[in-house]
Amino acid sequence: METTRPAKEKKKATRLWLIVHSWLALPLWVLIFFVCLTGTIATVSQEIVWLAKPEVRANRPTSDAVPLGYDAILAAVEEAEPGVAVSFISRPVKSIFALDVFVSYPDGRTRSLFVNPYTGAIQGVGGVFDFRYFMRALHGWLLVPFVGATSWGWYLVSALSIPMLGSLVTGLVVYKKFWRGYLNPRLRLRNGARIFWGDFHRLAGIWSVPFIAIMAVTAGWFLIQQILADNNITVSTAGVPPVVAREDVPAEGGAKAPWISLDRAGELVREKFPDLSPDFVSLPSNAFSHIVVGGRGAYPLIFETANVNPYNGKVEWARRVSDRSALELVTESMRPLHTGDFAGLWLKLVYFLFGLLLTMMVFSGMMIWLKRTALATAKLVRDISADRSLPSVDGVREAAE
Repeated sequence: METTRPAKEKKKATRLWLIVHSWLALPLWVLIFFVCLTGTIATVSQEIVWLAKPEVRANRPTSDAVPLGYDAILAAVEEAEPGVAVSFISRPVKSIFALDVFVSYPDGRTRSLFVNPYTGAIQGVGGVFDFRYFMRALHGWLLVPFVGATSWGWYLVSALSIPMLGSLVTGLVVYKKFWRGYLNPRLRLRNGARIFWGDFHRLAGIWSVPFIAIMAVTAGWFLIQQILADNNITVSTAGVPPVVAREDVPAEGGAKAPWISLDRAGELVREKFPDLSPDFVSLPSNAFSHIVVGGRGAYPLIFETANVNPYNGKVEWARRVSDRSALELVTESMRPLHTGDFAGLWLKLVYFLFGLLLTMMVFSGMMIWLKRTALATAKLVRDISADRSLPSVDGVREAAE
């Protein structure tokens, strides 16, 4: 009896440390759940803004109305806001949204205007930090301020890609013949909470395998990208930004120099690159800047741009998919793959549904872990209480003598 007591005490101490270890994992579970939940909401945050704010909607005045060209939009904004300088006009991926027009006022203020694409009317002014950006910041870096170009919140969130990828690999290894879950899904509803959450966790994990892989890999790249940026390392092959040749700039220069129209610039780009859709246009910021026309081409994950000389209309420079290295094709695809914002509303809804499934999978795993840890804690407390209520070995001997 004397020899077994130290062994029991050692085993009890081991159980105690295991339980403490399990409880210390609670913050990690909560953080992963929070990041998954906020990411799911962030996926459709733009659509939530559309539901809440009528000014961001692209309402047709008549059923046969057609979108205005860039020149008409520019003229309408300058007429409604005299003195503003328009720097950028963007057509959202989803046609239900108003145009985003970025302007600068004479006093130095910059704003984003919501402009109706059919009438040119200014429907509202975008906030500097609206719900959409709030959710993305909350999900992406937990609202931790950036010091320079670094935020430890960004590192913390992107580092979760490591346990996420690890859980995906280990889950597939542990769950033998997981593909059977696609053919014969099992979700038992009447066998208690433990059975239900276990079935749900496995089922959600099986159906989320591709989505989890995309999220883990892309988030892992965000971690690598930040490390590279903090060490001033780049993988870009873009080179030095192009400028208009001095001899092409008229003598009067500046704002008085005549420019070709924005619609004409878009036409010239389409003539040279028929597969490039002019989804946005950036106006020259000075006499030596180009009109930049950009959009998506055959490969929808990456924006392509073409620089047009604003004085003679020549397409002088382009940055297309074929101009990127193989590494850039991979790295520049990471963000749109992570957000799903490159193919319209239907893809955003698919991302939202899988994000919701992933969030619930994390929640179910947390419920399983929490119940198991709570039961183990309660059992340990009972064992300790029972041991304290029993007389010691020395006390038994003394009573016998």
